[in-house]
Amino acid sequence: MSSAAASEDAFAKTPHAGDERRERIRLETARHRIEGLIVIAADGYRSRVSDVLNASERDFLTLTDVTLQPLDGGAVERYEFLAVARAHVVYVVAAGDPSARS
Repeated sequence: MSSAAASEDAFAKTPHAGDERRERIRLETARHRIEGLIVIAADGYRSRVSDVLNASERDFLTLTDVTLQPLDGGAVERYEFLAVARAHVVYVVAAGDPSARS
C-alpha cells in the first residue's frame, strides 16, 4: 500500500472524517513548488480551498503527504507534514490525481 493510500485510510478512521475531506493542492512560493493534501470542510462553511486561503485568523496552511521542489531545479523532498505561511503563497491550484497528469 502506498503512503498516500495509507494516509487516506488513517484519515477515514478519524472521528471527524465525515465532516472533513482532503484535497490535493499545488502551491508555489517565491522559491518552491509544493504539493500536498489540505483538510477542508466536507460541505458548507469553509468547504473550498479559497475559504481556507482567505481565513484571516490562519497564518499557516497545513499540508500532509507533501512534496517540496525548489524552483531552481534542486532535488524533490518528501514530508509527512508541512506548514506554509500564507503570506508566502504566490498561487494555489487543485493538483488532482498525479497519475492522470502527462
